[in-house]
This record gives sequence, C-alpha cells and structure tokens, in this order.
Amino acid sequence: MTRYALLPVALLALLLSGAIFGFFFAWVCSTMWGLDAADPAVAIAAMQAMNASVRNAVFFPAFFLTPVVLLIAALLARQAQLRPASYAFGGAALVYLLGGLILTLMVNVPMNETLAEVNVPGDSQAAREIWQAYSAPWQGWNIARTVFSGIALLLTGVALTQLRHRTG
Repeated sequence: MTRYALLPVALLALLLSGAIFGFFFAWVCSTMWGLDAADPAVAIAAMQAMNASVRNAVFFPAFFLTPVVLLIAALLARQAQLRPASYAFGGAALVYLLGGLILTLMVNVPMNETLAEVNVPGDSQAAREIWQAYSAPWQGWNIARTVFSGIALLLTGVALTQLRHRTG
C-alpha cells in the first residue's frame, strides 16, 4: 500500500516544489527588474498591492504545504525501504523549510510589512530613496530563497529518479 501512495505524493511534492521555485524565480528575473525600471512611487504602490494580494488560497499550498508533502514523501519512501529517495525527499523538505519558508517569514515578510506602512511620497526623490533602500536587500534575500527552492526542486527530482530505479 505504501508504494501505491508514494508515487502520487511524490508527484505532488514535485508540483509544489516546482510551483514555489517558479514563483520566487519570476520575482528574480522579471517582477523586480520591472519595478526597478518604473517610477519609484509606482514601484512602491505596486509592491504594496502585490504583497497584500499574495496571501490567498492559490499561493498557500505551494508556500506552506511544500515541506509537509516532501516530508510525507520521505516517510513513505522510508517505509517502502527506498532510503536514497527518502533522504532526497527529506533533504528537499529541510532545504525548503529553512531556506524558503522560514527565510521568507523572518526576512521578506517583515520587509514587506514595513513597506506596507509607507505612505507613497509625492516627492520623487523621497520615493526613490525608499524604493532603493527596500528593493536591493529584498532582491538579495529573494535570490537566496530562489536558490534554496531550486535545490529543493532538484532534490525532489533526484528522489523521483531513485523511485524509478528502485521500483522498476
């Protein structure tokens, strides 16, 4: 029975890992560059709106459930005596939990909450200073969580190849 449950859970783990990596990656390669190219007052208002809208039922599973599903996959693989897959799923869960979810909650979310309290200034120089003070560090931390999420996705792929090799 464990082997029958493992494949759907493993595929869900892959889907969620890919979704959260893609979410963070999109911020790296398009969203923040676009905001940096915009008028700083517009960038501040847009980021405030995006941060307010991200707390939704579509985002929730990828952000919060990825480490849970990865851990379940690790436990199922362990029960099926597929230790290499179990270690890879478990490693992916730990990497994303620490470098994606917890990093976001401890760094990016507080930065977003601080920005949410800002009244967008009418003065373009003041807006530029606020945006520059926010954007550069936020992007650095976002790159970190993108890399960690990418490693978690890679480990999930490794785990799936281990399932294929071990289960025939």
